[in-house]
Amino acid sequence: MMEWLTDPSAWAALATLTLLEIVLGVDNIIFISVLVGRLPQQQRQKARLIGLGLAMGTRILLLLSLAWVMGLTAPWFSIGDFAVTGRDSILILGGLFLIWKSTHEIHNSLEGEEDGHSAPKSAAFAATLVQIALIDIVFSLDSVITAVGLADHVQVMITAIVLSVLVMMVFAKAIGDFVDRHPTIKMLALSFLILVGFTLTGEGFGLHIPKGYVYFAMAFSLGVEFLNLRARKNKAQAIQLRKRQPGEGA
Repeated sequence: MMEWLTDPSAWAALATLTLLEIVLGVDNIIFISVLVGRLPQQQRQKARLIGLGLAMGTRILLLLSLAWVMGLTAPWFSIGDFAVTGRDSILILGGLFLIWKSTHEIHNSLEGEEDGHSAPKSAAFAATLVQIALIDIVFSLDSVITAVGLADHVQVMITAIVLSVLVMMVFAKAIGDFVDRHPTIKMLALSFLILVGFTLTGEGFGLHIPKGYVYFAMAFSLGVEFLNLRARKNKAQAIQLRKRQPGEGA
């Protein structure tokens, strides 16, 4: 059971897989941050931790039911010449849900009206966790398939998932607070989720979209926005530095 502890290749796989799990979990963190942003302040951190805990539990359960996951690649039914598998169905439904949810959040942020009689906070909290749990299944598929392709030991896969989720738990609050403080970052994050939704839907229909292109587009857009934030900050500081002090000459 524990012979992998003395296998250098297993440790290399653990390090690589943990890093990849963190990268693959970025879109999950963004989705959770957007959802919990609508909760009362005192409930947000609790929802983040529970949401990431659900993500970890979902991925571990999928790993332990590996035969079932691999069975999702078998055709369920056909539409013309296109054979639809269980994995395709999950990706299509998950992608469409992401597109709908992100578009809905953008509309509420820009044009939505505040509801004078909001639903009970417990119901909103429960609904948020249900949405996180559902989309975690979609995000977990790629994570589990990546883990299976990189590691030979289930223990290595589970350890990598636990470590990556612990890292995400540490940074989730900082990322969520940063998104809440900057409306443009929130719009960008929601746009990322729409892009991820289209990617998942396309893959469900058999259109392979290299993840590298998607992550590069996200990183490039985020880099430009960080430059914009820095430029606005520097501009404000420059205006303060040019203030003339009393008694100074012309």
